[in-house]
Amino acid sequence: MAAAGPSVFLLMVNGQVESAQFPEYDDLYCKYCFVYGQDWAPTAGLEEGISQITSKSQDARRALVWNFPIDVTFKSTNPYGWPQVVLSVYGPDVFGNDVVRGYGAVHVPFSPGRHKKTIPMFVPESVSKLQKFTSWFMGRRPEYTDPKVVAQGEGREVTRVRSQGFVTLLFNVVTKDMRKLGYDTGPPDTQGVSGPSTPQGLSR
Repeated sequence: MAAAGPSVFLLMVNGQVESAQFPEYDDLYCKYCFVYGQDWAPTAGLEEGISQITSKSQDARRALVWNFPIDVTFKSTNPYGWPQVVLSVYGPDVFGNDVVRGYGAVHVPFSPGRHKKTIPMFVPESVSKLQKFTSWFMGRRPEYTDPKVVAQGEGREVTRVRSQGFVTLLFNVVTKDMRKLGYDTGPPDTQGVSGPSTPQGLSR
């Protein structure tokens, strides 16, 4: 009797929230969470995390370095709803209140291997100058009640935002059984643990 083929594929993601560039701010920490479709389910690892507070480096880059690890495995029956990482960066204002300094999101890379992504961050803006002053004075800046909305399109067009900073992520991506289910994610030699070489068409 022939063995049945796989009914699901696996996506294994590890890496780190490496660093950030926020020229105007210091002493920041980062939260991350994964957003994915209804056909996806985590099987191992952590879906969300919060980093330590870090200060700017003393060299010319003035980078905020976290090197905060990410490690999670998903299973799914189809690629629809491919996981995204949502990032939220927070830090103190002049009154010592924790306020959001940036939101951003990026899809987990589709092809196996090692990937480096730089995500532009943004913050919601108050509509009027009076609202801006009031929120600054009260220490309550505009922010999303659920950061996961950053990964969705609904309602985003009516939100006023301002670009602010960048966060760099490192991904190591491994897939299992995608090719057996008819999905092609890259050259055959990348269907496994990534080695020192870089997948075609991608830069480190």
